[in-house]
Amino acid sequence: MSAAVSFLAPILALLPVAGTVDPRQEPWTSVSEGAGLTDAEDFLPMPEVVQGFRIASAMQVRIEQRMTIRIAPQSRPAMPNMLMSLPQRPIGPRFTERKIGKCLPISGIVGVQVQDSNRLLLFLRDQRMVSASLERACRSRDFYSGFYLTPTSDSQLCVDRDSLHSRNGANCKLSRIRQLVASDD
Repeated sequence: MSAAVSFLAPILALLPVAGTVDPRQEPWTSVSEGAGLTDAEDFLPMPEVVQGFRIASAMQVRIEQRMTIRIAPQSRPAMPNMLMSLPQRPIGPRFTERKIGKCLPISGIVGVQVQDSNRLLLFLRDQRMVSASLERACRSRDFYSGFYLTPTSDSQLCVDRDSLHSRNGANCKLSRIRQLVASDD
């Protein structure tokens, strides 16, 4: 609506309308000849003002559905005093990598931790750990606060197909996933 229309509309509302208008019709439409009136617009001093208040007859509605899943970082245990616990505590287990395929179910991922320069450690619901390597141009430290991903039709996170979106704007694809298994060394 133009500035002139919004300025003049209250003034035009105060002006008397010559003649009578059929209340069943809108004031800007034609009144039947039997009532003795021609066009209702003939009685208004500025017909473009009326056009400014007319509501569009065809409204369109577009409904889109979009879902994003956030994988939060796994909390790290508190670091104990390193010198006090050194002699009493055995060294933790060593892990080796094993192939698990090219895809993981998205619903099975419960947490993430940053590992090396371009690797993430994914924690799954069934107590497995998966090492996920990112593309060469990506840094894992961009994912310190977790990541977002858009679910696909098969609800899988696949290598070289799906992108992980960090909260700071980095978008990276996975280049490799491997399951970490405790070794008996």
